[in-house]
Amino acid sequence: MEFRFNEVAAVAARLQAQSTDPVCAYIYDLPALRRHVQSLVASLPANCEMFYAVKANAERPVLAALEEHLHGFEVASGGEIDWVREQFPEVPLIFGGPGKLDSELSGALQQRVELIHVESLAELRRLAVLLQAQGRSQAILLRMNLALPNLPQTTLTMGGKPTPFGIDPVDLPACIDFIKDHPQLRLRGFHFHLVSHQQDAAAHLALLADYFRQVRRWREQYALEIDQINVGGGIGINYRTPESQFDWPLFSAGLHRLIEAEQVAAYRIRFECGRYLTSPCGYYLMEVLELKRTHGSWFAICRGGTHHFRTPAAQGHSHPFRRLPLGAGDRLENAQVTVVGQLCTPKDVLASQVEVEALAVGDLLLFSLAGAYAWNISHQQFLRHPAPLMHFIDEPEAG
Repeated sequence: MEFRFNEVAAVAARLQAQSTDPVCAYIYDLPALRRHVQSLVASLPANCEMFYAVKANAERPVLAALEEHLHGFEVASGGEIDWVREQFPEVPLIFGGPGKLDSELSGALQQRVELIHVESLAELRRLAVLLQAQGRSQAILLRMNLALPNLPQTTLTMGGKPTPFGIDPVDLPACIDFIKDHPQLRLRGFHFHLVSHQQDAAAHLALLADYFRQVRRWREQYALEIDQINVGGGIGINYRTPESQFDWPLFSAGLHRLIEAEQVAAYRIRFECGRYLTSPCGYYLMEVLELKRTHGSWFAICRGGTHHFRTPAAQGHSHPFRRLPLGAGDRLENAQVTVVGQLCTPKDVLASQVEVEALAVGDLLLFSLAGAYAWNISHQQFLRHPAPLMHFIDEPEAG
């Protein structure tokens, strides 16, 4: 990961100088994003591919920077399919997610989605009817909710227990029988996404080993002719301790050994990461409006809030930030401060009881790791405050 704080801080100061109101903005470092993704993809084994989960951040410039270096995009709605196809008519797409509408499935077929990740026997039946009516076939993966004895424990578990996601293995025989009776459904393999926010590289390798072994067992048990394993995304970001992140070099080296040991080199193995790809390239910028003390506690009330940047509230942490000392207003020193926004709710908190050496009205606070599940998951219409500025650093100004 690459954090170019000096370049981003220079942009932040310029945005403040150009703004008639106190500033709030998202700043995305596209050159750093490209280098990050290039490094990850280059380290993958030859039979592995990296897709991007569009749900993490679908800003046009971000997608354009990613499209140059990835193998395709993972989409989870008809709206995402249309949004991506509008910009990239030929990019490979894979379509997953629960609760797919018939209209979305039909749209996916018309938009030439490469693979559909089927979530249930009922979805499989609906897809077969649509394919029969259109006189076409479709490649699919079955998303499995696999219970494992050593499933890693993370803050967000998507499977291995009762959840709405994926197919219970007890229903797999019925799915296989249905596919065999409906040749318009071309089973290419299996999809797994059991955990998110994974920060332990060794544990993630162990999880993939379980996936590979189970796929081999199913292939033999049902005499399947399959060639793909989608291992999902799930690699997380450590917001609480930013200097301690998922050990990608350890993971990549282990993945090369694992593929050889488990004899899965003949499979196409796909990742569909989101947060781990784009989170490091994004920054959320707030200007301090007021320093306020109530009942012995200091609050920094800032332009913006969780209606722009919901990540800290969604994840339940104090988000890391850097102070850019550009303010000349009221000032405090050596104090604990809670950073809040402009919303009429006590939940509008971005960082709690943070020790600061100094802070002044007019200072800028730069929150890093804001490039995924941030603006796009926020309650943007609450109180109808204006949207933040969107600024994308690219090569000419970054040099």
